Amino acid sequence: MMGRGDMSSVFGELFRVSTWGESHGAGVGVVVDGCPPRVPLTTEMVSAELARRRPGQSDLTTPRREADLPEILSGVSDDGLTLGTPIAILVRNTDARSSSYDEMRHTYRPSHADYTYDAKYGIRAWAGGGRASARETIGRVAAGAVAGAVLAELCPQLEVLAWVEQVGEVCCELPAQRVQSRVVESNPVRTADPAAAEKMQCAITEARSKGDSLGGVVACVVRHAPPGLGDPVFDKLEATLGHAMLSIPACKGFEVGSGFRAALLTGSLHNDVFYISGDRVRTRTNNSGGIQGGISNGEDIFMRLAFKPTATIMMEQKTVTDDRQPATLRGKGRHDPCVLPRAVPIVEAMARLVLVDHLLRQRAQCGTVW
Repeated sequence: MMGRGDMSSVFGELFRVSTWGESHGAGVGVVVDGCPPRVPLTTEMVSAELARRRPGQSDLTTPRREADLPEILSGVSDDGLTLGTPIAILVRNTDARSSSYDEMRHTYRPSHADYTYDAKYGIRAWAGGGRASARETIGRVAAGAVAGAVLAELCPQLEVLAWVEQVGEVCCELPAQRVQSRVVESNPVRTADPAAAEKMQCAITEARSKGDSLGGVVACVVRHAPPGLGDPVFDKLEATLGHAMLSIPACKGFEVGSGFRAALLTGSLHNDVFYISGDRVRTRTNNSGGIQGGISNGEDIFMRLAFKPTATIMMEQKTVTDDRQPATLRGKGRHDPCVLPRAVPIVEAMARLVLVDHLLRQRAQCGTVW
């Protein structure tokens, strides 16, 4: 069972991760348990992924300046091989400014987790949102780097690639088959088409100049995934992917393959017809998004995630205080006007965590080795 109710910061079955730390605490990090031994893993491999997520990387992101340098505290040998024991990774917070949030100590920010955390726990880390901050995702991305190292050993042909498909009303129309990692990483929006990237940058810059924010869509494709991943009924592959993606801060929607568009089609148009290519069973179309009956079929796994606009905006809004008094609040601190560019490596990390966990589960139950 993914994410036990009594362990809300734990994700996974055999490859289990537990993130910890608050936005403005001493640091954040993750413990990865269940990683196979003798997998090459270095600090540089983790740093490369964290650099894609870190704040202050362009004018489109929060100006908070964090180096996000990981420290591997356990589970890896001096010569850079995993030991099979828990891997603990720490990233220290070096540019926290709790004073920026003094006004929020007793005032609930609209569309943030301030009120709901109070309602659940009776206490909250008001500076920067604590665990509700996107800074928590550092642990996810670090764990995703570990998962990527395992995938390179177990299933080296597999590729996970995410990109920004839409910002506000600006869309990137490039088909998933043509998306290239080098293009995605060549522009600050992390979209797959340079022409769309320029329009998206303008839209984000305009929203920021008005003190507002934008949402959008991140797409993700898993190429060369083997067939057989996923369990029937409750732990279907799309169910665990949905669990993973919807746990990302600001993610409000998730679909696989044709998604909601399937509701508009007939069965004759939606069905993916099988054929034989060499020794492989293939499908002519991929409306299923690479998953049928909750199990991967060997075609590309395709997902789309909807992200809401950043909740902190530099406009005055009506709200209430924790003693139930009306109040007004204007956003302060350092925030992304659009979370999409930095969400891309987080989406990839969560996809890798799910895939590694299902690969290990498949190997444990069926002995399948690809």
